[in-house]
Amino acid sequence: MKTVEIERKFLVLPEFKAELLKEKGVYMRQGYLSTDPSKTIRIRIKGDQAFLTVKGLTSGISRTEIETNISVASAEALFDTFIVNEIQKIRRNIDFNGKCWEVDEFLSKHQGLWVAEIELENADEKFALPAWVGREVSAEKEYFNSYLSEHGLNGIALV
Repeated sequence: MKTVEIERKFLVLPEFKAELLKEKGVYMRQGYLSTDPSKTIRIRIKGDQAFLTVKGLTSGISRTEIETNISVASAEALFDTFIVNEIQKIRRNIDFNGKCWEVDEFLSKHQGLWVAEIELENADEKFALPAWVGREVSAEKEYFNSYLSEHGLNGIALV
């Protein structure tokens, strides 16, 4: 289904990571068939589900997103055959002031990076920031998952 994703991203402050680790999370593995910013194509395995997602060019904090469920077996076959660079992370969904925050603890070659994302109804929507949220990185391509899959941390700030 075609939707418009409106998302803001923030780094997580290090002094709150131990507290956030107490929240239950789900392991995710995602890889990219295309990292072209105008048509990012991602395969994601999240727990016992898998998805194929196509995202359009980001404009501000918005972009077109089309996502469909696929079998885990198909996703694993795509990983084995076509995926060179991938991201592994634990995602924790945390409710704060009536909004769901997706907090990603990156693993493997991205160890140490924590990013909190919030999806909004519109680009001007007002929302409260949790105490554990630090600097906003919504517009910084170095923090896009597709970019991270190819370039790793490559000297980016973790806080």
